[in-house]
Amino acid sequence: MSAPNNEDFDKAVAAPADVASFEHAQHGPLDRLHNFLHANPTAAPLVVLALSLLVFGTIADNFFTPFNFSLIIQQVTVIGLLGAAQTLVILTAGIDLSVAAIMVLGSVVMGRLGVVHGLPVGIAICGGFLVGAACGALNGFLVTRFRLPPFIVTLGTWSIFFALNLWYSEAQTIRSQDIDAIAPLLKLWGTRVGVFGAQFTYGSFLMIGMFCLLWYVLNWTAWGRSVYAVGDDKEAAELAGIRTDRVLVSVYTTAGVICAVGGWVAIGRLGSVSPQSFYEGNLDAITAVVIGGCSLFGGRGAVFGTLIGALIVGVFRSGLKLAGVEVLWQEFTVGLLIIIAVAIDQWIRRVSS
Repeated sequence: MSAPNNEDFDKAVAAPADVASFEHAQHGPLDRLHNFLHANPTAAPLVVLALSLLVFGTIADNFFTPFNFSLIIQQVTVIGLLGAAQTLVILTAGIDLSVAAIMVLGSVVMGRLGVVHGLPVGIAICGGFLVGAACGALNGFLVTRFRLPPFIVTLGTWSIFFALNLWYSEAQTIRSQDIDAIAPLLKLWGTRVGVFGAQFTYGSFLMIGMFCLLWYVLNWTAWGRSVYAVGDDKEAAELAGIRTDRVLVSVYTTAGVICAVGGWVAIGRLGSVSPQSFYEGNLDAITAVVIGGCSLFGGRGAVFGTLIGALIVGVFRSGLKLAGVEVLWQEFTVGLLIIIAVAIDQWIRRVSS
């Protein structure tokens, strides 16, 4: 056997150094950024929100005023509640295209029962909540029982709920004067209160309270951990003993109740009960969820990210409007934000895999 020469010895000694440099390259700045974003899904939207405030505060007159801030909060209140409901569904790797229809149907039921039929307002409100829960449970049942794609199921039920809404309401709006005279409690969440020189509605505080409640439930309860587990890997969740179908039905039902809460808030926001209000709420809710860093593939995201996403949309629309930008380009900018948010989510998932 020939003795190893000095060149072979030098290569053997250099090998560990090459491995170390390779590992260092694999943990460079880009990888560290990816790991940070993967562990903190609300970090990116929070940075975007801060930059948006800075930019629009510079280029738009009267942006940094208490009135404008309160207006932004009021404008995103209903969409924020719809986004909270949508977040629960998207965390399970599903989607609910019927959230706006459920919300409007719930508000119509509350208004018709309380104003037209003269039932006690408490019963009318509970009736709206029951309708929201029933609509959500129907979505969950169809998804789990018949193994249908959530997109197709909720696209169909969106049409069904909207048709029921027009039928039951007789396509008529319940006026503000009639609500004030018979069931003023329906407009509770539209009541304004002054805070630090700005006017906020009770509905804004309800929205924040809803997000706090969902944050606690998703992070500190077994049900919340099951929601994430089902969205991350449904088969693995079943092997771990989680009743995935039951979790999914409960998620869609809870989302329906939150939509009904949004319907109650919408009455206060509009001052009336309109069967055709917030028709575009589905897209706005999904926009808030996606921009807020929640993955459309499920299992990753934070509910407060949706609140930040809704605020980003509100800030962009308000800032662009104050800057004199046409509505057409406002919608163009929001669409661009959605594409960028989905691209970032895809990048995070691709690198992590």
